[in-house]
Amino acid sequence: MTTAARKNTSEVGRLLRGWREQRRISQLDLALRADSSARHISFVETGRSRPSEELILRLADHLDVPMRERNALLLAAGYAPRYAETPLDDPSLGALREGLERLLRGYEPYPALIVDATYNVIAANRGIAMLMESLPEHLLAPPLNAMRLTLHPEGLAPRIRNLREWRGHLLAQMERQIALARSDALRAVYDEVAAYPVPEDSGEEPAEPVPYFALPMVVEHDGHVLSFVSSISTFNTPMDVTVAELAVETLLPADPATVKYLQSAMG
Repeated sequence: MTTAARKNTSEVGRLLRGWREQRRISQLDLALRADSSARHISFVETGRSRPSEELILRLADHLDVPMRERNALLLAAGYAPRYAETPLDDPSLGALREGLERLLRGYEPYPALIVDATYNVIAANRGIAMLMESLPEHLLAPPLNAMRLTLHPEGLAPRIRNLREWRGHLLAQMERQIALARSDALRAVYDEVAAYPVPEDSGEEPAEPVPYFALPMVVEHDGHVLSFVSSISTFNTPMDVTVAELAVETLLPADPATVKYLQSAMG
């Protein structure tokens, strides 16, 4: 084995071991799931054996490794990346863009947006634009980031009635994603928004408590108190890194007053 090959074998083994340990799966359990042997998994992880391209992808599948990191595993072993990373403005994704834009428009007057793996806003509808009204321009300069817009002390944060609860929910959501994807870029966004000071609570409560079916974001807009619950959708069985990292977030009105206001405000 050449020096380069040994280096590749050692690197992919280290990465696979890291993913396996993070998922808290033993070598034996992984071997059984991937139709291999614990001895072979051990040889791969210690760099004594170079895994085939097929085995890498099979192990990555059972370890729930994100698509971007599957390419990194293949490169570390000396193979070509399996999954393309097509720019969203590429002509080949025209049908996808058109479908997403139609989805956002169809959800109006309710807010909806599309974000990437670090919560940068790819597209948004008029409902989101309404909520962003009067925010300072430095927050609205590209790239817009949904977490920054929500938690920045000059963003939506001062308007969110239940900020401590909603902030805790968003930070916990990011922590789970960081644990799954081990993304340095997402960690940087998390560190930034987690460090924002939390404005003091207004102490105000909705006039009539509502038995919400999920934690809402209760936010003031133009003298009205609006309540939303969030739903996030991703693509099933994506074959492109860009598509795999897209998420559609919709804000569903959580009470009749919010429905009535949005229908009136958005025509």
